[in-house]
Amino acid sequence: MKKRNKRILTFYTDQQVCIDNIREASFSKSPLKPYLLMQRIKNKKLSGAFQRTSDFQSFTKKDFKIAHTESYVNDFFNGEGNCYTNGLPWSRNLVHSVGYTNASLYAAKRHALLHPESICFAPISGMHHAQPKGGCGFCTFSGQVISAIKLYEEFGASGAYFDLDGHFGNSIEDSRDFNPILDLAIPRGCNINPIGKNGAYIESFQRGLDHVGELIRAGKIQYVVFAHGADSHEDDDLGGACDTKHWLLCAKMFSEWVNQISKETGKPLPVTLALFGGYRSDNYDAVLDLHLKSLLICANIICKNEQKETLVIPRKVGR
Repeated sequence: MKKRNKRILTFYTDQQVCIDNIREASFSKSPLKPYLLMQRIKNKKLSGAFQRTSDFQSFTKKDFKIAHTESYVNDFFNGEGNCYTNGLPWSRNLVHSVGYTNASLYAAKRHALLHPESICFAPISGMHHAQPKGGCGFCTFSGQVISAIKLYEEFGASGAYFDLDGHFGNSIEDSRDFNPILDLAIPRGCNINPIGKNGAYIESFQRGLDHVGELIRAGKIQYVVFAHGADSHEDDDLGGACDTKHWLLCAKMFSEWVNQISKETGKPLPVTLALFGGYRSDNYDAVLDLHLKSLLICANIICKNEQKETLVIPRKVGR
């Protein structure tokens, strides 16, 4: 079996970042998160765990219409109609950035599928609440649906999502009737959203791992995406499922599961990591550091790349 590459291949360009009105006029900082996280990696001297590439092109309107109505896509690009249904301040900068944000996830997944020795990472903003006819919950377009369908049409590959965001990832389920190919690209039961708190959450996640593992062994799933949203942490402004111990345990469980599945099948399992949600008005660095801790656990266990870090997750003000 091929050895894993030591560094996480990170699909990032500054063009996938929206700055206009986000700091001042938006509750959600997700459109800024890719840039803030990359800066945090640099400032904390953790670049040794990541290899950056900008070798991917923006999505076009045609790509977005795979998962969305023509009227919604046109409205968003033109700043008309229901262009504000994502809950974010509209701007030309936002329009430009989402093309690259969604393409980042697709490029990372595609590379992982073709080069499974690489653990790939898409530092992306919101996607998993977007619906065919509009945005929702700080999510503009459904990048996971678009990328999954594109990969199925290109390679016949089916994937599974471990969505550990604090809120149910409805985008996949809400898109099945709009584009029936999605049932082949992400089979029903492969959009894993754990429920419960702490120990119950861990048990729910383990059941999801077991289920997907069986499908991988049966040859029905060819790749996985691990989206470790920080709003499933108890101190998040909009979350509350896990304390820090249990939240980080999920990254450890996933990483060890990846290694075990790869050993059983005799080949590296194609893996893509993603960010998803996270909201803390008192200390946004705590959100970024949670993401970093999760990513570094994956780098350590899967890639055997041990990076020394002293990241501390402070409790929320008032707790």
